Amino acid sequence: MKEFLFGKTLSELQQIVVDLGFPRFTAGQIADWLYKKQVSSIAEMSNLSIKNRELLSENFEVGLTSYTKVQVSADGTKKYLFPTIQHKFIETAMIPERDRKTVCVSSQVGCKMGCLFCFTAKQGFQGQLSAGEIINQIRSIDEVGEVTNIVYMGMGEPFDNLEQVLKSIEILTSDWGYAMSPRRITVSTIGIIPGMLTFLEKSEAHLAVSLHTPFHEERQQLMPVQVAYPIEEVVREIKSWDFGRQRRVSFEYIVFEGLNDTPAHVKEMARILDGLKCRINLIRFHPVPGTPLKSPSDKKMQEFKDALNNKGILTTVRASRGQDIYAACGLLSTKGIEAPPILPAGKE
Repeated sequence: MKEFLFGKTLSELQQIVVDLGFPRFTAGQIADWLYKKQVSSIAEMSNLSIKNRELLSENFEVGLTSYTKVQVSADGTKKYLFPTIQHKFIETAMIPERDRKTVCVSSQVGCKMGCLFCFTAKQGFQGQLSAGEIINQIRSIDEVGEVTNIVYMGMGEPFDNLEQVLKSIEILTSDWGYAMSPRRITVSTIGIIPGMLTFLEKSEAHLAVSLHTPFHEERQQLMPVQVAYPIEEVVREIKSWDFGRQRRVSFEYIVFEGLNDTPAHVKEMARILDGLKCRINLIRFHPVPGTPLKSPSDKKMQEFKDALNNKGILTTVRASRGQDIYAACGLLSTKGIEAPPILPAGKE
């Protein structure tokens, strides 16, 4: 099997061309074809000599992967299904909002973190995605030329695949890559502290932390990671970091009816987040098979939001999108595992 060029950094491309005996500047030409001109084959790299293209093609190919299925919601949200090198499936969501198109990418196949409310957790951990497979989710959707924002909030825990996630961000933000502002990228984590600190040091992208409840035992039941990395320790590390004027930190908070939406939760969140400039994004839980958790009413969502804002914590409610398709993360790919799609790319 040939090695993929797509997903290589400039330094990796430089090593490849040196090994092949090409001029060193050829690496920049290849990067330009991959990430700016967005070719799909080495044969299209016309400023490389025919001989060099043939030599490169002996062991390498571009390595793009088309989606096998797409679901389109009435609100314009799309959920794409991509096959992986491991012959598994991952999901990518495209969310249109006025003048923005946000793409939600996956970083792993399945997930090992075991969160009670997440359908991806039902699959278990099946493999890591390469940087190329992560960026391919942006490169190979229909809206590739219209993407304004990227969030690492799909399947998997980004900081459990830190090397490839950082590599993908390097390609997205470097001048030789997609030259995208890191302020248009947000990476979400359940709170793996070592990975979070490395990310904060090596990237300028925004950070989002899955909170869901401020109470230790309750969070432990929802998110086993609480045992290793308690949320208070996560918040303490974040408070010690200088985010500057533009970089943001936010907390994702899925609201479960009657479980984590009480005045006590408001009070405790105000305590642990005191002194930290941040935002809370409230997310309505939408039931997934096999969980006892329930969805809150519109009234409860509004009351909870108002109570947090009254405590001085900037809080918003994230609009529910794509509810007429497999909206919950992991549902579509699980269906893909159960019955692998055979439709050609771009066809329903």
